[in-house]
Amino acid sequence: MKKSTILIFLLLIAGKYKTLAQQDNTDSNPIGKTKEKTKNKGKVYFYWGWNISQYSSSDIRFYGDNYDFTVQNTKAEDKVAKPIGYDKYLNPGNMTIPQTNARLGYYFHDNWNASIGLDHMKYVVTQFQTAQVSGDINLTSQNEGFTSFNGVYNNTDTILSEEFLSFEHTDGLNYINLEVARVDNLGDYIGLNPDKIQINLTEGLSAGMLIPKTNSKILGKERYDEFHLAGYGISLKGGINVTFFKYFFIQAEVKTGFINLPDIRTTKNSADRAKQHFFFSQQNITFGGIFKVF
Repeated sequence: MKKSTILIFLLLIAGKYKTLAQQDNTDSNPIGKTKEKTKNKGKVYFYWGWNISQYSSSDIRFYGDNYDFTVQNTKAEDKVAKPIGYDKYLNPGNMTIPQTNARLGYYFHDNWNASIGLDHMKYVVTQFQTAQVSGDINLTSQNEGFTSFNGVYNNTDTILSEEFLSFEHTDGLNYINLEVARVDNLGDYIGLNPDKIQINLTEGLSAGMLIPKTNSKILGKERYDEFHLAGYGISLKGGINVTFFKYFFIQAEVKTGFINLPDIRTTKNSADRAKQHFFFSQQNITFGGIFKVF
């Protein structure tokens, strides 16, 4: 009898402490603390958004029938569509006008996903800059273009006028890439309910091909404007993702990378080509959704 009484007493104490612990947990975390980590495996996500970009200076070599010259340390910039508003940024009919980002991905692990994406950047060589040019131009009457630029160039300061060179990838500098990224929900460590809000950090590595639509006019030749597989790129990114009610998110990213374009078409004559490589940085804001499919 005495042993039974002691056992019952101990059970009551244990039950009391368990109840107090549960109450403390609820009171200290009214938004619903969870000890389970966010479950992402089997989810699919997509996003759409916009970017601004910056580019390093680049040596660009232009060559073809009777000319081969390099424009050194060429400066270039992006081309942000203005004004910023519904017509250019939200109207589906004008979706390729701004600098845009799109991605479709799948979580093969709670913290890892693989995706395919398009970074639609715009690259414009700054017009009327003075650059050093090396090489030779020997156009003849049979060649299309201005013979007035003929000569030997040896680090010659040259103004990049529209007649001499107009060069841009504005529809655009299209970077189609595969990416592997890690995602960690900070809310798992500070007690946020992942069904209501998630604050995720993400880092990724990507690589892919460049299919620019290059708008170019060189030495007075006819403007050329066609898509062409011109090279490849690699990049790293870091970002923050805020997900609301499990399904909708906004994501901000910073990306940096390297682009090599060894085979750029510049005129309708397939002998006319250009090559360049440069580094880029990109700042993105995107909106998307995430859904469980498996």
